[in-house]
Amino acid sequence: MFVRDRRTGQTGRIGYLTTLQPPAISGDGEHVAYPVQWMNDVRIRQYQVSTGRTISADCSAHSCNQPSLGADGRHIALAIRFKAPLSGQRVEVQDWNTGAKQTVADLGHTLPSRPSLSGDVRRLAYQDAQAEDVFVWDRTGGTDPGPIEGPAKSASLVQLSDDGGKVVYLSGSDTYVHDMSSGTAQQVPDARGVAIDPTGRYLLYAPQATGGPSLVLRDLRRGTDETISDRPATAGTDAVSADGRDVVFQSAADDIVPGDTNGKPDVFVRHLY
Repeated sequence: MFVRDRRTGQTGRIGYLTTLQPPAISGDGEHVAYPVQWMNDVRIRQYQVSTGRTISADCSAHSCNQPSLGADGRHIALAIRFKAPLSGQRVEVQDWNTGAKQTVADLGHTLPSRPSLSGDVRRLAYQDAQAEDVFVWDRTGGTDPGPIEGPAKSASLVQLSDDGGKVVYLSGSDTYVHDMSSGTAQQVPDARGVAIDPTGRYLLYAPQATGGPSLVLRDLRRGTDETISDRPATAGTDAVSADGRDVVFQSAADDIVPGDTNGKPDVFVRHLY
């Protein structure tokens, strides 16, 4: 894994262990968390960019994965899978500084729960993939009484915006952006949501239809779309910067920028304004 400082143009390597999942980065860019194989278990390592210091999350002798970081990297959300004879997993928030832990949910299965933590650590979105429901835990009031999509709809989580105001989830062939303040959801039909910007205004999605662009950025307030890539491309959560200024994506296409002759997939940044 590598982290790139776009202001200095420098790229640095992060550790020497192979990550089992894409890394999570804090809002200030100072901390990176990633799961690695450790003996027979999986551990979460956190890397501090400025110092190169590495620490591990407390997984209580179990395996942990699916990390999500708060804005300053102090808090981390993760899924802890129990060892036999126990079964299932616990969704938990930990404070790196004090060691304090908060249990958000206990699930009786090991299907992905995909915790997504808001920057201020007030809210955590997660999914119960067995029940096909999405929930939002609020540190000030506990878990919402029911799934945000309602009892009659199946859903899977994409991401909670960094400000904690919007939750993106998939249901059927459509994407929904749930507003935590109003309790209503904005539907984006025939689209697979990929990421939402920290402010919750801009949604990156992949159209379900073939023959068009592979990645599109929608201004949810205005209802307008901006093509990010018309060549085959993919992106992950946290791919959109604040206010939709920049979008990070990966593509094997060799005609996106001049001089791409390495014959390999590359990482691109699309600067919009």
